[in-house]
Amino acid sequence: MSQTSPRNAGFTEGDMSSHVLRLSGFMIMGFLAMTLAQLVEAAYLGMVGREELAAVAFTFPVVMAFNAATRGIGIGTGAVLARAIGQGDRDYAARLASHGLLLTLVFTMLGAIVLFWQAPALFRLLGAEGHVLELTVRYISIWCLGVPAFGLSMVGSGLMRSIGDPAFPGYVMTAGSVAQVLAGPPLIFGWFGLPAMGIEGAAWAFVLARGGSFCMTFWWFAFRERMLSTAMTGFVQSARDIAHVGIPAGASNLIQPLSSAIITRLLAGFGTSVVAGYGVAARLDAVVTMVVIGISASAAPLVGQNWGARLYDRVDEALRLGYRYCLIWGVIAAVIMWLFGEFFASLISSDAEVIETATWYLYVVPISIGFMGMINIANASFNALSKPMPPLLLSLVRLFGVYIPLAVAASHWFGFIGIFVVAALVNVIFGIAGWSWNRYLIKSLRTRT
Repeated sequence: MSQTSPRNAGFTEGDMSSHVLRLSGFMIMGFLAMTLAQLVEAAYLGMVGREELAAVAFTFPVVMAFNAATRGIGIGTGAVLARAIGQGDRDYAARLASHGLLLTLVFTMLGAIVLFWQAPALFRLLGAEGHVLELTVRYISIWCLGVPAFGLSMVGSGLMRSIGDPAFPGYVMTAGSVAQVLAGPPLIFGWFGLPAMGIEGAAWAFVLARGGSFCMTFWWFAFRERMLSTAMTGFVQSARDIAHVGIPAGASNLIQPLSSAIITRLLAGFGTSVVAGYGVAARLDAVVTMVVIGISASAAPLVGQNWGARLYDRVDEALRLGYRYCLIWGVIAAVIMWLFGEFFASLISSDAEVIETATWYLYVVPISIGFMGMINIANASFNALSKPMPPLLLSLVRLFGVYIPLAVAASHWFGFIGIFVVAALVNVIFGIAGWSWNRYLIKSLRTRT
């Protein structure tokens, strides 16, 4: 085994900025690949029709919610796993990883069954009607088949980072996304003698591609690093440790898709074109947002391993660098969207109202991307320290105390543009709040050790 292997690698030694950039770089590569795959999927469906674009937009909050809840298990497992690696206990780490993946499999299978069963009622509640509702249900029914494989590869990628491998998770995410982009056209448009399946073809492309991602993840754990254990010894305790962080973290993660669901429901009152425009803009925005998501993803393994090793100054340095990089990228991303947002939207749809809605979103919301990154870094740090309640409380206040009242009022007085302004404002306020609280907590914990 080489010295660079995750068996010996870790984040408790070496230059912290290199660790942040390396972790962030590979995750940005993976996240961007996934986001671009979704963007290309939207472009494919834009060629099929406006109703297909709107149907996929209605799935956004549901897909985000499912992924957020699944990530909660990964966050809970990764928090304990990183500290175990920092303390040098690899056997315990292997059991934790295996138990976390087993919990992920059970949760995703049960969740997919419930979503398949309740899909019509759920999307009707979100405002989908008529043919758009039918298309939405057809898409999500097939998408559910790929959920277990996608969930295992997503959680597995996070656990790889916690163990100390910054590179392979990015390869897993990128390979799956490239496969999805390549599989899309033949299935959607009916190339190479295949029947043209439209929106259902897009869903099948997701299922096939994420199955491939799962195979790569399984190989890493089972053969490359031998981090899979069939022993159920300590499973109950592992489940408790994972749930202690995972349940509140999953609940916190659900706030973002719930916010998206509220936006979708409010925008549905302005018509199908506005919903489709929001869907286009959200996917474009996600491309630049994935950079700060990648940066913030470095916080959990860096904080967890160094805290487990009692290297508190390195924890402070990791967080400081993460916040700085997020704010710098936030400025760059906003300028990019101010200059080219309308052009990017026109590449996906030729509908004037769709482009107008997307352009307004891209003028407003990207201003707050850096602060969104601050929220994510603070939350990752809280969870890595097994302190999941601050992120949950911040998320609940953010949604129910601030976002919903302001968004409803803004939609009434200023239309859909007001909703976008509120979304940006809330990100700024709670990015600063998360940073402040996390800084105070770390100082408090250090004085007790």
